[in-house]
Amino acid sequence: MIANLPEKLYYNIGEVSKAFNVKPSLLRFWEKEFYQINPKKKETGTRKYTPKDIENIQLIYHLVKERGMTLEGARKQLKQKSGAVAQKEILTKLEKIKFELKEILDHI
Repeated sequence: MIANLPEKLYYNIGEVSKAFNVKPSLLRFWEKEFYQINPKKKETGTRKYTPKDIENIQLIYHLVKERGMTLEGARKQLKQKSGAVAQKEILTKLEKIKFELKEILDHI
C-alpha cells in the first residue's frame, strides 16, 4: 500500500495524518481545496478515506510539501495529470481484459 498504510478499504483521519506526518486539520483543509480528496463521512462526521483518496493525498503532499509548490500550482498540476491518469487507467483495464480473454481462449 501507498504511504506505509496496510491494505484496507477505509482509513480514518488519524491513520492518514500519522502516515503523512501532518495534522488532521491540514487534511481537512486540503479536502476543501482539492476536489480529488473526497472522503466518505458518517452521520457523526467521521471521515473515512479510500485508497484512491490516499493516492491523491500522497500526490498533493509530494507537490506541496516536497516540491514546494503553491496550492494553485498543485491544482494546475493535478488537472493536467487527471486526463493522463484517466487514459492510463483505461489502458490498464483494457490490458487486463485482454489478458483474461487470452486465458479464456487458451482454455477453449
